[in-house]
Amino acid sequence: MDAERVAVSLRPDEPTVGGDGSSRFAVWLARTQWSVRDHVDEFVRARCTAELDPAGFSLPGQLMIDFASGGKCVRSVFVYLGWLSGGGGESEPALRAAASAELLHAFALVQDDVMDESLVRRGGPSAHQRLATWHKNQELSGSSARFGESAAILLADLYLVWAERMLRESGVAAAALDRAWPHYDSMRSELAVGQLADLTNDANLVPSVGAVMDIARRKSGNYTVRRPLELGAAMAGCDETVMRVLGAYGEVIGEAFQLRDDLLGIFGDPSATGKPTGDDVREKKATIVIALADQLAAPSDRARLRDLWREAYIGEQGVALAQAVITESGARERAEQMIGDRVERARRLLDVADLEPSVADALHRMALLCTHRTH
Repeated sequence: MDAERVAVSLRPDEPTVGGDGSSRFAVWLARTQWSVRDHVDEFVRARCTAELDPAGFSLPGQLMIDFASGGKCVRSVFVYLGWLSGGGGESEPALRAAASAELLHAFALVQDDVMDESLVRRGGPSAHQRLATWHKNQELSGSSARFGESAAILLADLYLVWAERMLRESGVAAAALDRAWPHYDSMRSELAVGQLADLTNDANLVPSVGAVMDIARRKSGNYTVRRPLELGAAMAGCDETVMRVLGAYGEVIGEAFQLRDDLLGIFGDPSATGKPTGDDVREKKATIVIALADQLAAPSDRARLRDLWREAYIGEQGVALAQAVITESGARERAEQMIGDRVERARRLLDVADLEPSVADALHRMALLCTHRTH
């Protein structure tokens, strides 16, 4: 790998464009994301060449290559920041290990789109839609839609297997990986249990805020921030005090991340999110924001929202109605307040943490990026 593509140091004395902390972090983040995508692309191409191409699945293999390296690398960045919290400095093996989180995330997204029957992902057709189109173009027998869903689940399984393999073959010492495996297992298990709870949730009844928060924490919050941080920190051999601070930070920022995700799912700009405005309403997802609206709305508005959720199909008028109820109830404002509260709690945790100042600063800036994003 070119030296230019290795993640830049977080040392506060390193000169960068502009010279201030914001510029330094922006350069570091961009190069880290670039390096992560490069590692992922290299690994997935090698696996496709070895496993899919000989079986005649070059086009599904290309889909896997494109999809795996198309994200924002949030989880990989947190794994790497967990590693840097140990004070050991930049490490290419640790960066490769962190990059494996992109394959785990690809697994989760592909399966999630099948379960939610989502047509769009990252501004284009979801994986099962692309596979259905491929089946149709190949003029294969049977239902193209059914093939697309089945094939997507199988490709997601490959992502899951390859994620562990990439971590195992990252070059990180075996002793360091031994410390990390329990956290990796927790991350995968919590993701599956949270997804199962989400599936069994009866959206017609609009569950309580506490119930939805618990699901979101396990399905998304811990999996996005807390467990990746703990995984990297365990690899680095961080002590229990640092692990507790990172765990507490990860929990509150993970919750704030999910709250922002829920707001974008209802009010997000399609040009930024890659999905239609109000997509979560159309899919009748029982999100934290919906549960807040159910809790805070006047009785008549609460009844209108629940009646809407019982409809077989929610169109544009229904989306507009839900948006109005959520806004007028104060649920949107309350969600923003909850995000701000959690970011502030995370800042206070970092202020007293025994971390390198540059790493603490990067964690604070990542918290802001995760919770003030538009997509």
